[in-house]
Amino acid sequence: MADGGAPVTMSDVARLAGVSVATVSRVVNGRYGVSTGTTAQVRSAIERLGYESSLVATSLRRSRTNVLGLVTHSFQSYTAEVLKGVMEALARSSFDLIVYANSAVYGTYSEGWEQRHLTRLSGTLTDGCIVVTPWGEVRSSTPVVVIDPVRDSTVPSVTADNLSGAVTVVEHLLGLGHRRIGFIAGRSSLAAAWSREEGYRRALTEAGVPVDPALIGRGDFNPESTVPLARELLGRADRPTAIFAASDGMALKVLEVAKELGLSVPGDLSVVGFDNIPESALAEPGLTTVDQSMYRLGHEAARMLRSLVTDEWEGPRQILLPTRLVVRGSTAPPRTTTRP
Repeated sequence: MADGGAPVTMSDVARLAGVSVATVSRVVNGRYGVSTGTTAQVRSAIERLGYESSLVATSLRRSRTNVLGLVTHSFQSYTAEVLKGVMEALARSSFDLIVYANSAVYGTYSEGWEQRHLTRLSGTLTDGCIVVTPWGEVRSSTPVVVIDPVRDSTVPSVTADNLSGAVTVVEHLLGLGHRRIGFIAGRSSLAAAWSREEGYRRALTEAGVPVDPALIGRGDFNPESTVPLARELLGRADRPTAIFAASDGMALKVLEVAKELGLSVPGDLSVVGFDNIPESALAEPGLTTVDQSMYRLGHEAARMLRSLVTDEWEGPRQILLPTRLVVRGSTAPPRTTTRP
């Protein structure tokens, strides 16, 4: 509120920012012709004068931007495929897309990075946002859809049937004759990571194969974190004959470690990933994996968000997409001869 309790006006904002009322109007209405620095001054003045109660802020909230946002921690192959699906879903709509990526190196983000990005984008720059694999539950004043939410999330979301996909992987390895199957898990806070581990455990249990905690490595989807875990598993005297990694990025690192240790794939070790990123088909040997259609994850998330923004969404708020096993050259029956 301005002095005396009166509502904040554009003149108040202009006075504090040191610009004309016309300039404030252009910023509020998203028009061209205002420099980045001046825009920042005006928005700072809006916040300092009481953004939530400001008439300027109210006009911003009531004016649709026709821009949707996508917030992601980094650009990996997974994110790139998701982005393709998002862009295709918006291609014939009236919405544009702005992408906001975390600037930190993978695995070094501070807690709450996705919430800070959402706060910057929601309401003034965008009508709603897609958040890719957040580290925590997210909140927003505008519609938000999460791809791969945290466990027990109530936010509208799109995710793959990770449980079924993981069960299929382990059943494939069991069918080949493997019994000592290692598992490298993803970040435990994510529903996807939890479901993939649950699928691993369930398939072994239903086959009557005991789950050996010593064969489970705790990763976080960061490929580099996989290296010491793979070395530990493959350095054991009773090492596994197969390893299921919770993402393709981690599985590709397992292939590298196996090669460093002089182990052949799939002769000495079978390896399976999850995602079906383009690099999985180019690996040597080609990586057996689970296709969760990252493109479709993005497409469905954008379709849902677009309809939530326009109040037209009538479907479920949590969408589960099917997965399928893609068998390539990295899996084969275990050798029956004594291993070195």
